Amino acid sequence: MTEPHDSDVFAVVDRELLDAVWSLNEAIPWSFSFAHDEPTWAVGLDALLGLPGATHDDLRARLIELIGPLITTARSAPAGEVFGHEQRCTTATGDEQLLRSRARLVGDARTGRLLGITTDVTQAREAQRARDDLAARYQVFVEHSPDAIWVHQDRKVVYANPATVRMLAAESTAQIVGRPIADLIAGHALPGVQERLASLTPGTATMPAEVEMRRFDGGTIPVESVAVRINWAGRPAFQVIQRDVTAHQPAEVVLHHQAALVQHVSDAIIATTRDGEVTSWNRAAAAIYGLSAEQAIGQHISAVVGAPLDPAALLAAGGITEARHLRADGSALAIRVSAAEMPSGFVLVCADETASRRAEQDYATVVNSLDEGVVVADAKGLVLSANPAAGHILGTTRAEVVGSNLGDWPLFDETGAPIPLDARPSTQTHRTGAPQNARVIGALRGDGRSVWLAVTSRSLTPDSDAPHPIVLSFTDITESRAIRERLEREATHDPLTGLANRTLVLRHLDSALRSTHPAGVLFIDLDEFKVINDSLGHGVGDEVLRVVGERLRQLVGEGEVVGRLGGDEFVVITRAEDDRRKLRLLAEELRRNLADPISVEGRKLRVDASIGIVLASPGDPRTAADVLRDSDVAMYHAKTLGRGRTAFFDVQLRERMQRHLLLQQDLREAAQKDQLWMAYQPIIDLGTGRTVAMEGLLRWTHPLYGTVSPAEFIPLAEESDVIHGIGAHMLRMASRELAAYRARHQLDLRLKVNLSARQLEDPYLHNDVREALAEAGLPASAVCLEVTESALMHDPTAAAQVLSNLRRLGVRLAIDDFGTGYSSLAQLQRLPLDTLKIDRSFITGVDENPDAEAIVNSIIAMAHAVKLTVVAEGVEKAEQLDLLRRLGCDQAQGFYIGKPTPADQLAENHWPPYPAR
Repeated sequence: MTEPHDSDVFAVVDRELLDAVWSLNEAIPWSFSFAHDEPTWAVGLDALLGLPGATHDDLRARLIELIGPLITTARSAPAGEVFGHEQRCTTATGDEQLLRSRARLVGDARTGRLLGITTDVTQAREAQRARDDLAARYQVFVEHSPDAIWVHQDRKVVYANPATVRMLAAESTAQIVGRPIADLIAGHALPGVQERLASLTPGTATMPAEVEMRRFDGGTIPVESVAVRINWAGRPAFQVIQRDVTAHQPAEVVLHHQAALVQHVSDAIIATTRDGEVTSWNRAAAAIYGLSAEQAIGQHISAVVGAPLDPAALLAAGGITEARHLRADGSALAIRVSAAEMPSGFVLVCADETASRRAEQDYATVVNSLDEGVVVADAKGLVLSANPAAGHILGTTRAEVVGSNLGDWPLFDETGAPIPLDARPSTQTHRTGAPQNARVIGALRGDGRSVWLAVTSRSLTPDSDAPHPIVLSFTDITESRAIRERLEREATHDPLTGLANRTLVLRHLDSALRSTHPAGVLFIDLDEFKVINDSLGHGVGDEVLRVVGERLRQLVGEGEVVGRLGGDEFVVITRAEDDRRKLRLLAEELRRNLADPISVEGRKLRVDASIGIVLASPGDPRTAADVLRDSDVAMYHAKTLGRGRTAFFDVQLRERMQRHLLLQQDLREAAQKDQLWMAYQPIIDLGTGRTVAMEGLLRWTHPLYGTVSPAEFIPLAEESDVIHGIGAHMLRMASRELAAYRARHQLDLRLKVNLSARQLEDPYLHNDVREALAEAGLPASAVCLEVTESALMHDPTAAAQVLSNLRRLGVRLAIDDFGTGYSSLAQLQRLPLDTLKIDRSFITGVDENPDAEAIVNSIIAMAHAVKLTVVAEGVEKAEQLDLLRRLGCDQAQGFYIGKPTPADQLAENHWPPYPAR
């Protein structure tokens, strides 16, 4: 307040008035004291009265003038009464303004005060007047709107305009107002309406949506509806504006469809005036010609298509033509143009056939360059077109092929018989539409030669009814067929003998096993054929094999199979009665014929064979490979019987061979798995009766078969190189164990170890012996290596060289099993030997047979003559031991003296000395 007479003027103003004052915008509080007859006012009165900068007196006079009516009224009014007054006035700038003053009498009219506020309500009054005018105009608009406008609140109609009455076929507004909206909206549409209404906030509107309304005449009407969230009588409500779309729907659908069709077709659709000016240009036109609608519309049609084009002349000439147009970038287009007239001008449909024309040209180029013959025939089989390759393959010209009928072509099948018309691939596709793929057919060429074709036929109209036009393609496979037949023969026949090879043998055998007749399989292996190859050369060997194959072929009957599996192995498959005797007779006949002399390069050669036989009855569960394997097993068994033999297969034989194979495989890992161990048999000096040596004998404990005899597994090892690894392992183990035994018992015992014939061929034998001795710390003189007489006599020269190299190490050498080979005294002299061991076959019965005694005596004398120590093997009785002493034998071993014992039991078998001489 400015210029107050009392400092507490407003202290007595009640809270209600102050709240009212300070809550108003641009309101100036004032006070009039009846006791002093003087007004006071707050800052801003000059601005409110439009008198900025006015003096205090001018403002007082103007305020007294303004509130004068209120002062007059208050003098006669009771305390606490509120007064109001509005007054127009003119500002210093000449503007009219409307001021509203309100006041309350505090105290009485003599000593009290009149407290009030004055507010400029000029703008508010003008805004109210504008709202009133707007409301009046809006009411007129709503009442006269062609759209239905109605308001609902709390799900009931509270207002409806006349258009709503007409749309719903009601008698009056009263028939609508007060009804639930569920009575007016179709049931299926009501959930959608409620969902849209629930999403609205004050002042927002729904998107236009189609709603089906119920009419009072029982019908329904589709409307486009929009709802707005408003206030009605101070509470939330919804104003709905609806428009009948019944009349517009069909026309809009058609227009939308036509517009979409024009914009989305692949052909250019162009509208022109009668003078040729472009008035419409769809998207396809823009894509084809490279011009946008903005660039094309207004131009002459000839300018935008890059070629002369007169729609009227085109229409007069039939309305369709093919022309060469240009894109905006200058590239050529192949266009098919159609013209139609409309009231305002012409419509042109321009189809771009550039790609299809180019594809046709490319296709024609490709087809004409194919090596494959291609012909197109109509539904009657008449050839309409053919590529150059078709004439070349058929030995004629393309011109002669075109116009011919496929039914007249001379065709034959793989047997050479003519193919009936109904069986031809072209005819079947004509009649059914079904494709025929890669049919092999023979054809007679125009020059009289035959050609083999791989023919494929396909319908050109597979979805249409028969008969069908077709495309027939064919490839000349004459050469490839001949190559395939040759390769097939080479793949299934032995190139040397022309007999069936393993592949074809198994194929025939498989067929024989599936038949209802017993089948006999004879597996033939030539004996000692390797000797022929090694001595006379492979050329002679091949001629022998060829002759053998021819003889076998001549001996078997029709329908029986002869094959060569490789090397010197042949097979005969025969239909046999379930009679082993007949099969054996056949085998013997084969052997006799094979035994006849074969003349090769002036030599007469004879061969024999070992034959294994398998008889397979109908229903035999074995495969062809199983049967062939079993016949091989039987042949192998025949060889073990002495060659030149025949053996039938049985289950026991298979089990033995399976054991043989398993042992041979497991023997390779026996050393690594610690399954091999050494047993030691004592050798005594017959002069002193004391043990002077131990022979180390290799033993094998198999995880499945238990202890396997050396007589069984040593030959298996010798069949492969595994003997070298096993031999080296045995040397190291025996040297290590005997060295430990010698050191523990302070004995001067010699170790005797056997070498196989294959070990003599091992280039690493010398190193293996040296390393075994060094590893064990055993003196070389404490080791004697034994080699059988037969091994030494196989190649005495090579054996002598190997033994000499071993002798340089300092080891001793012995000839084992003496008497079983063919060595002579002269040969013994040439070998660096120390010991001769008499084979046990001479010791058995030596005490009972004078002849045996004489032989042993001769061997001892001969050995002593070349300064060899003599050891007798296989001593099993005291009488034999006594006799050997008398004959002067140096040493002996055998079960009577001591059985082979593992190394860990040697301490328990300190053999006592035997009586000396």
